[in-house]
Amino acid sequence: MTNWRPDPSQLRRPAYLSLAEQIARAIQEGKLANGTKLPTHRRMADDLDLSVQTVSRAYDDLIRRGLISGEIGRGSFVQTRPREPEPPYLPERLGEVIDLSILKPVCEHFHLEKMREAFGWLSENLPPSSALSFRPNMVFPRHRAIGAEWLSHCGLQVSPLNVSLTNGATSGMTVALMSVAPPGSIVATEAISHHTLVPLSTYLGIHLEGLPIDDEGMIPEALDEACRTSPIRAVFLQPSVINPRATLMSAKRREALAEVARKHDIAIIENDILGPLVTDRSPPLAAYAPERTLYITSFTKITVPGLRIGYLVAPDRYVAAVANRHLVSNWMATPAIAEIATHWVSDGTAAALVEWQRRALASRHDIAQETLAGLRYYSHPQSLHVWLPLTDPHTEEGFVSQARLRGVAIAPGTSFRTAGQGGASAVRISLGSTSEADLRTGLGVVASLAQGNPEALLLAI
Repeated sequence: MTNWRPDPSQLRRPAYLSLAEQIARAIQEGKLANGTKLPTHRRMADDLDLSVQTVSRAYDDLIRRGLISGEIGRGSFVQTRPREPEPPYLPERLGEVIDLSILKPVCEHFHLEKMREAFGWLSENLPPSSALSFRPNMVFPRHRAIGAEWLSHCGLQVSPLNVSLTNGATSGMTVALMSVAPPGSIVATEAISHHTLVPLSTYLGIHLEGLPIDDEGMIPEALDEACRTSPIRAVFLQPSVINPRATLMSAKRREALAEVARKHDIAIIENDILGPLVTDRSPPLAAYAPERTLYITSFTKITVPGLRIGYLVAPDRYVAAVANRHLVSNWMATPAIAEIATHWVSDGTAAALVEWQRRALASRHDIAQETLAGLRYYSHPQSLHVWLPLTDPHTEEGFVSQARLRGVAIAPGTSFRTAGQGGASAVRISLGSTSEADLRTGLGVVASLAQGNPEALLLAI
């Protein structure tokens, strides 16, 4: 325990965020040393005349930021030497591991040949502006126009003037967040969301508010309540299958979320990197609220991983902000890769690769359905992964470790959680990252673990 206590007179709305900031400052100023045990949620709530829920949200925010750790049965402790968050995937392929941890499209040798052919074409057709210009407006007008054509396949009708080229979805996410949410502001998102969103928001000084979800994604009433009780600036959503649970949001749900955003005048950031790969979806949120939605899509997950290029569509009110923040964070997308993307959209190669990917994923899902028979999991016919909830007494850490010991890498659900450390245990399993034979073997290992009782392996010494 410690003698330092938050000052109740300094609490401001939202109280949980104000409390978290007081504790964070005390840690940074050395008033709370590493390893210090914080008061229980109830004790802190009684001392400050707050609800236990408010204190819990403050502690969850501090855990997410890596400033404290919560240990079941022991309490909450200051952690002044936070570790960088580990990615959910293996940073590199090791030995004979079947890697089902990293989200990739299905790729075969002909994808490599397609890229080689594209670079051969580029060597003969690279325009001077793409090689010699520093000015995005000299390089990209033609690419923006072709991008607008591709976006029509995603369900959007936009002006090329509202389209920015980015080096993939992560670049688009970074620019979009910087454009609508200044440091210190709050962005709402699903309780289970993009694995890079938590560290990215931390680096940008943005506070994430993970909100409840159901089988369609974010619950509109939860967003409305959050906007009424906290100064939410934007909401980050993944409505079309790329979210960890591979759920597809209905048109009615999209309309309801768009209406809540309009009611509270907040921005929407929509991550739709599968774009036209998903055949049975409703129009993007950007079609329901075009005046406030920043829409992100890309080619890496639906064509070839090396085609690291994407589009960020911004409404008129954010066009200048997007251009400025893209300049300072990226300057501009890589012109040579943009040339290949534009060429592939124009000659139909991109659309053909997307159609091939649909067929390949259908085969992968057949394997998953057969191998995981009897287990409850979330998926979609065009998802690149499945989301497997774990039943007691399995834990994420133990399950992932056991799979790894048996030569299979999978991603823990905790990497995708934005609402503190709670939530049901689960793992994400990529379907496209390896061969069909290895996928069948890897899923077999996962199925045997899920259907058995967890037991630590004895090590021979």
